Amino acid sequence: MKRNYARFYTLLNRMPTSDKEELKVELVRQYTNGRTTSLKELTDKEYDAMCDGMQRQVGGYKAREIAREELRRKRSAALLLLQKNGIDTTDWNRVNAYCKNPRISGKEFGKLTVEELELLCIKLRLIMRKNDKNKDYSQLN
Repeated sequence: MKRNYARFYTLLNRMPTSDKEELKVELVRQYTNGRTTSLKELTDKEYDAMCDGMQRQVGGYKAREIAREELRRKRSAALLLLQKNGIDTTDWNRVNAYCKNPRISGKEFGKLTVEELELLCIKLRLIMRKNDKNKDYSQLN
């Protein structure tokens, strides 16, 4: 029976690599224990195992992309709040100096995790709220 390689090539195109042909040869060699480098010479069992392995790897790649996107969104939100608090966000030295303060985060901005960025955003909002209250009280005098 003639095999359709659409599943393999769909998964191959989703995998991060610069040389698809080299990756294909390496995958076939890996799943045949070095017996061949040709897709046509794979047994059905080897082909299914290879595609299943690629599916797991592509799924993990997407999870990394989702995590990276979440980190990017949290960083963007934190930078916006830093800017609203008067920190020059175009100067990374200033941003890092501010974030390194133990009362803020104690770390450089680029080394903060998603959870730490969430805490930083909370602290920055509290600082903004406190500054707004102080402005209101100063207007009463």
